[in-house]
Amino acid sequence: MATTKTKEEGRYIEAVGRRKTAIARARLTPSTRTSVLVNNKELNDYFDTEGLRVTALEPFLKVSLPTQFVITVMVHGGGIAGQAVAMRHAISRALIEYDKELRTALKKEGFLKRDPRAKERKKPGLVKARKRKQWSKR
Repeated sequence: MATTKTKEEGRYIEAVGRRKTAIARARLTPSTRTSVLVNNKELNDYFDTEGLRVTALEPFLKVSLPTQFVITVMVHGGGIAGQAVAMRHAISRALIEYDKELRTALKKEGFLKRDPRAKERKKPGLVKARKRKQWSKR
């Protein structure tokens, strides 16, 4: 799903990542400095907690690269935690497009698998997906 494109300002690598109902489109552009924009906001402004920031940029922590990137991510849908994991998935896919050698390290960490877990639908006659009303004898 990752694509490499050419633009007038340079080459970039684009990939899509998903988690639950969150979808992230990441663009990695090789650069001399690193900057991360999520929905046209700085990473620290978009993700409040340090844990979400670490989750989003985990592929770079696991695979040390000498090249710096300008990372632009557009995310929508889901919650903030799902968006962070979707962003991690998209960045991992883009890094593989950048360098095929990184695949084994990222796959071992589980960053390439789209997490299929999602909320189960509510069934008719039940309170929630599996919860039933309490039975009373009288």
